[in-house]
Amino acid sequence: MFLDLSIPYKVADMSLAEWGRKEIEVSEHEMPGLMAVRRKYGPEKPLKGVRVMGSLHMTIQTAVLIETLVELGAEVRWCSCNIFSTQDHAAAAIAAAGIPVFAWKGETLPEYWWCTAMALSFPGGKGPQLIVDDGGDLVNLLGGKCAQYGDRLIGGCEETTTGILRLRARDREGTLPCPMMAVNDAKCKHYYDNKYGTGQSVWDAIMHMTNLVVAGKTVVVAGYGWCGSGVALRAQGMGASVIVTEIDPFKALDATMNGFRVMTMA
Repeated sequence: MFLDLSIPYKVADMSLAEWGRKEIEVSEHEMPGLMAVRRKYGPEKPLKGVRVMGSLHMTIQTAVLIETLVELGAEVRWCSCNIFSTQDHAAAAIAAAGIPVFAWKGETLPEYWWCTAMALSFPGGKGPQLIVDDGGDLVNLLGGKCAQYGDRLIGGCEETTTGILRLRARDREGTLPCPMMAVNDAKCKHYYDNKYGTGQSVWDAIMHMTNLVVAGKTVVVAGYGWCGSGVALRAQGMGASVIVTEIDPFKALDATMNGFRVMTMA
């Protein structure tokens, strides 16, 4: 994997930066928690000199997080954790602000791994001290092909169920490169991100892609966990006939008590 560390960033289209900046300014009003952190801790710069690297969906909301870390004094490099989730205007705005970001929508898998390795490579051959991971790919690299960048790790956080499962497997094997905070285990993550955030964004994506009216459709939701229950709730609210399939008897009963038909996948 050839890394040209003289490349300051790589995004799809820098002409999108102005649009991205406008959306970031709107999102700041909708993310009062991070803005409160900036006001309270920004003058103290508690992360001054700390190298922070993130592998997280490069969206407008993530841009607000990135700029909050910079405001707190961190040296930040970023990539996306998914080849299709990057919002190119968000990536362009972050690059225009002078923050190294390597992400664009529609990356190939080799490009995806290149972007991750580039985001790991701080000046002077140094690696990150803190990491923000989503899905476990970053920890996987730091425990394997990019182990040379993991020698100064203090710790990090992981936000997904899949990522936590991968971390716990590594922990059992003794190959976890640093202590990790399981953000996904937080109750507010389950309720506000998984149930309500995913529940809304899934339908937003489906309706944009298909241009279909949801009302009157039969919708099958496979699994009634935090995300599944949110997806089912939104579909029901839009007038769909919702069927839930679930192998856990308690969750199946919960779905029944919430007014959904519960059936086997067959």
